[in-house]
Amino acid sequence: MLMMNCYIHTKTNSFVPVPVHRLATTLPDSVSDSCSQPSPVAAWVAEDVSDGCSLVSDRDATFSRQQSVYSTVSGGAYSSGTQMRQAGGGGIGGQGSMVPMRRSLSGTLAQSGGEMMVGGMLSGSQGNLMTMQQQRQASLPRTMSVKSIHSVGKGMDIYDGQMDMTGSMGNLSGINNLDMGTAVRYLKEDNADMQVLGAAYIQHECYNNSDSKNQVRQYKAIPELVRLFNSENQVVARYATGSMRNVIYENMDNKMSLIEEGGIPQLINALKENDDELRKNITGILWNLSSKDNLKEKLAKETLAELTEMILIPLSGSGDSEVIQQSPSEVDIFYNATGCLRNLSSVNEKTRRQMRETNGLVDALVGYIQASVQDGKVEEKGVENSLCVLRNLSYQLYSEIPPSAQLRLEGPTRGQETSRSEAIGCFTPQSKKVKDRKNQDMATFTEVARVPKGLEWLWHPQVVGLYNSVLQGCENNSTTREAAAGALQNITAGDKRWAEVLSHVALEQERMLPVMLDKLRTNNDLELRSLTGFLRNLSRHAKDKNAMATKVVNNLVTELPADGQQKEPSSDVVVNICGTLNNLVTSSSIAARDIAFFDGLQKLVAIKNSHDSSPGKLKASKAAATVLCNMFQYKKLHKDYKQVRNTPGER
Repeated sequence: MLMMNCYIHTKTNSFVPVPVHRLATTLPDSVSDSCSQPSPVAAWVAEDVSDGCSLVSDRDATFSRQQSVYSTVSGGAYSSGTQMRQAGGGGIGGQGSMVPMRRSLSGTLAQSGGEMMVGGMLSGSQGNLMTMQQQRQASLPRTMSVKSIHSVGKGMDIYDGQMDMTGSMGNLSGINNLDMGTAVRYLKEDNADMQVLGAAYIQHECYNNSDSKNQVRQYKAIPELVRLFNSENQVVARYATGSMRNVIYENMDNKMSLIEEGGIPQLINALKENDDELRKNITGILWNLSSKDNLKEKLAKETLAELTEMILIPLSGSGDSEVIQQSPSEVDIFYNATGCLRNLSSVNEKTRRQMRETNGLVDALVGYIQASVQDGKVEEKGVENSLCVLRNLSYQLYSEIPPSAQLRLEGPTRGQETSRSEAIGCFTPQSKKVKDRKNQDMATFTEVARVPKGLEWLWHPQVVGLYNSVLQGCENNSTTREAAAGALQNITAGDKRWAEVLSHVALEQERMLPVMLDKLRTNNDLELRSLTGFLRNLSRHAKDKNAMATKVVNNLVTELPADGQQKEPSSDVVVNICGTLNNLVTSSSIAARDIAFFDGLQKLVAIKNSHDSSPGKLKASKAAATVLCNMFQYKKLHKDYKQVRNTPGER
């Protein structure tokens, strides 16, 4: 028979069994499921310690924690996209033309969380067989999705709006005769025409020229440009802000100089002017500033309220469901502003809390997405950014929302539920428990507002339907689909009661399982990571594991690599798939039967036996071993195990 080497949990000598209806998900909460009766640790048992969340930040596709966050100006979990460079003047009559450039809008999927403590090979002795109670105890670490934010490049800036003056030089006679020193001197003059000439020269010279950007700082031009942001002359203000976009682009010293000279308050003040070109420049500057982690908290503190009030709410239609009419310039302004918010939402818990509580911010994002879905514009970049922000704001949601909301969503404590389960009259504890569960389900929607407002949207059952609509309606933008799946992953992750409630909404009310299985056909590994993370959460909370197993096992086994050496799908996807299979196997003999029938045993054994010592492959190996250990409880499958054991090349 196959040998089964299993690992004992190293942190404790006792184990709390995991309820059947809560096995594994994918959000980075550090949680462990528990029943009321502890039992000894079996040699193969692993404690279920963490769900996976998804957060996208502004770094390139890096996975550091079990959460994933999105940000807009760097590459990452949510990455890839097309960056636009604006050519043509933004000042005197220059409308500019959009030239496609390469963009990498993306974020970092942070994946932190507990290592799997269970692994092992199929072993052979009746003494190693699992009891039904023991098998319920084993589950894989779960991860959250913090992949919701997008960034362009690795902490790099976006090209959008970087301006080259070549196309409009004819409007500025004399610019060819300037040098940097003269241009800076012109900025100090009282004559608006000379100020325009100086700013235009700097804008042109700093277009992709790092030496000129350093010269600008050396000649102390930055404080002069900041002073002109709020010039009474609209053309001067346009050129000053357009120039600054190029000056700070990929130049951290200039960004710091802009901030030290009081540039952010001046930009926010200039944002009050109802001028599209000026607002496009300002929001572009803020987006590029937001690409740096060390600037995000300050930016959030000084810009969130104003960006929301002056840009987000008006251009989103104030949350109305009517068709949003945006001019081409307003499309760019909204895109820049949400790109900035996308980066800010990826930085830390403090900023996420601040964003959730900013009046009108969440409502505007949700309203914009709703209207875009209704109008068939779900593919647009503004929708992508908006979804990435929501995904990041739902990261670690249940631990970060106000205590009053936590109490309302969590409902009765487990202790209270246990005490209520005592026999009353002629009813057994079990019948009382079932009755309480039904009453709980019926009361679910009385615990949330009929019309959600503000951060209530992040956990409201209606938002599950919105994300479902995005997944079904978005055919081309994989980042948008990934953001929607990541947000769903976040709000269904963990052992909190509301994560289970929303999982049931997704499965039973929205009937999302066929949608998710259809989306698994993607070739985008980042998208597949979020989709399988969400499925993992659903499999943990599903009421009928047998029914779910018959629908998903074949699809998931198909996605598994033939062995542990393949690069696609990634180890994170393999771990999610194994987590899903494990959640089903621990409660369903049908799941174990179907894994064997669809040649999953061979794949799992090959993944387990991978000799690649990289951290990702080791996680995948342990995840596969855990599934195999739990399958071993079903004696009818032992014949299949022997066949796999005797297959040439298998050990």
